[in-house]
Amino acid sequence: MAHAHDHHEPQGAELALAAQTTLEKSGEQWTTMRASVYEALAGFAKPASAYDIADAVSKSEGRRVAANSVYRILDLFVGANLAHKVESANAYIANAHPDCLHDCIFLVCDHCGQTTHLDDDRITGGVRNAARAAGFSPVRPVIEVRGACAACEPALSA
Repeated sequence: MAHAHDHHEPQGAELALAAQTTLEKSGEQWTTMRASVYEALAGFAKPASAYDIADAVSKSEGRRVAANSVYRILDLFVGANLAHKVESANAYIANAHPDCLHDCIFLVCDHCGQTTHLDDDRITGGVRNAARAAGFSPVRPVIEVRGACAACEPALSA
């Protein structure tokens, strides 16, 4: 289990380089198409579907890119810790620190779709321990908390 610590969260070209380095360390190649998909994914402020990403890559490349190709790349990215999947939305977000492996806790706003990723090893460690106590071998817990973000909550109360 990972321990709580602070992260430097790279952005832009620095984030893409961190993702490339992490993917190459896992034995995979950083192809032009993978770079384009990652750039598109990292450009979204909210979780994006494979179709959203395929549309963005198609526009930037000036040619049609199939969502099936994007799904395969996204699966690779999730496996290599470059992206996280928000299961309830069937959407993806770029991992802001791909060189560090944590279980995922997502806070998902039901109103605007904003999703915040938290690292809290105490909570995810508790989930792992509870799973083990039940005779289950956890691989990677993903916890999603649905509700209202700070920006939407005041509007809902008015």
